[in-house]
Amino acid sequence: MGTGIAICGLDAELEVTLLEQDAAALQRGATRIREHYARRVAAGKVSADTAAECEARVHATTDWNALAQTDLVIEAVFEDMAVKREVFARLDKIAKPGAILATNTSYLDVDAIAAATSRPGDVVGLHFFSPANVMRLVEVVRGAATAPEVLVTALEVAKRLGKLPVVTGNAFGFVGNRIFSAYRRQCEFMLEEGAMPEQVDAALEAFGFAMGPFAVADLSGLDIAWRMRQSQAATRDTKARYVRIPDLLCEAGRLGRKTGAGYYLYEEGAGKARGQVDPLVRELITSASADKGIVRRTLDTEEIQRRALLAMVNEAALVLAEGVAQRASDVDVVLLNGYGFPRGQGGPVTWARGRGAQALEADLSWLAQVSSPGFVQGDPRYVLEEAA
Repeated sequence: MGTGIAICGLDAELEVTLLEQDAAALQRGATRIREHYARRVAAGKVSADTAAECEARVHATTDWNALAQTDLVIEAVFEDMAVKREVFARLDKIAKPGAILATNTSYLDVDAIAAATSRPGDVVGLHFFSPANVMRLVEVVRGAATAPEVLVTALEVAKRLGKLPVVTGNAFGFVGNRIFSAYRRQCEFMLEEGAMPEQVDAALEAFGFAMGPFAVADLSGLDIAWRMRQSQAATRDTKARYVRIPDLLCEAGRLGRKTGAGYYLYEEGAGKARGQVDPLVRELITSASADKGIVRRTLDTEEIQRRALLAMVNEAALVLAEGVAQRASDVDVVLLNGYGFPRGQGGPVTWARGRGAQALEADLSWLAQVSSPGFVQGDPRYVLEEAA
């Protein structure tokens, strides 16, 4: 992520200081940047001279004092609150007055990160999507103390980097990850009730997604969401429905493609080939259902698609009601440009509006019934009406 963001800056003709914790990590980052431009030159995307100019603007270092005159610092460290607060406390002592301190956090509280500094007004979220130098979307997260001029500058920087910025409020997962988490959670409910990963993935790919949620989880790594769930464990509503299946996979060392097994099984050297259905996963899922006393049933393609999409719509209504998203159309922009929602469908808000107000209200009531306990039903008016 850090090198991807650095490449964005270089392509925008900015001077970039690449700071790493040790020489080995710094070397890996610098090598990735060189290899990126070598591939671009070989593919005829940029000239050798342009690539050389970009590489010349990189200043790689392990010396934190090199950030003393930087106008904008973008942190892209491990997704852990203690680690990020430590980084920002250190930046607070080094960065010059007026420098913008941005966090690339995907889920964490921007205000809590800003509180590690003496200048929370200078702190903003810049949530890039991976790979950062390819994906257009950037969520610009406004903290409670973020100064208006800092927010405006963050938006302008994102545009200069060639990105599509969307302003969000500071709440768990912001707009995109919060809605995607609700979508994935609903798909996990369906695993408990009778579906298998390959069936859910096939249904959503038939709707138009390039990959289903469980194939995506294996690709990104199951441990990312696992760490997020662990961080929320102390505050989770113990009465709310919770699916243990992904936790059981992680506890078994099945973290996705990188370990050769997750929801699917991956043969060594298979590259991007699709994973194979694993009987062990089927046994784990049926056993998890039995442990909860759930009698498994058949879910058809229509129900899988309907529930997954309604989960997105319901969460969109909640983030709009809470002011995390400014307008309903922003939800579609985020899901289309950051999460692979099928462009032909226009986004979850567009899809919801196509169902009509009466049908959508009935749909969300039905979703609440099949998803309880702990399910919070959103008001469909928030997705049906665009803010002025």
